[in-house]
Amino acid sequence: MTDAAQTAPARSRRMTGLGTVLVFLYAVMALAATGRSVVQIIERFAEAPVPYTLSAAAAIVYVLATVALLVSKSPTWYRIAWIAVCFELAGVLIVGTLSWAVPDIFHAEATVWTLYGSGYFWVPLVLPFLGIWWLVTHRPPRAV
Repeated sequence: MTDAAQTAPARSRRMTGLGTVLVFLYAVMALAATGRSVVQIIERFAEAPVPYTLSAAAAIVYVLATVALLVSKSPTWYRIAWIAVCFELAGVLIVGTLSWAVPDIFHAEATVWTLYGSGYFWVPLVLPFLGIWWLVTHRPPRAV
C-alpha cells in the first residue's frame, strides 16, 4: 500500500446495492420519457398538447432526479432529489387518477404517467416510493 493510500480517509460510497439500481432505473426512465416526449412533440403535438407537455415535464423530472440522487451526498442536491421525487409521485398520482377517472383528458397512454405508468409496467408508480425510502435511509451527514 502506498503512503497516500494509508493516509487518505476512507470514503463511504452512497451508491451501492439498491442505490445503484435506483439511479439506473431513474436513468432508464429519463431516457424513455425524453425519447417519448420528443417524438410526441415533433410528430403529434397538435393532437394532444397537454399530455405531450406532461410527458416532457416527466422527462425533465426523471433527468433531474437521476442527477440529484447520484450526487445527493451534498445537502443541496439531497433537497433537490426530494423535490424531484415528490413532484414525480404527485405527477404519477394526479395524472394516473385523472387518466383513469376522466379518460378523455388523456389520449390512450399519451404520457409516461397515464394510468399510473401502465405503459411502463407501473415502474413510474413504484419508483418514487423507492426513491423516498432511499432518501429517508441515506441522509447526507450534517456539517459540523
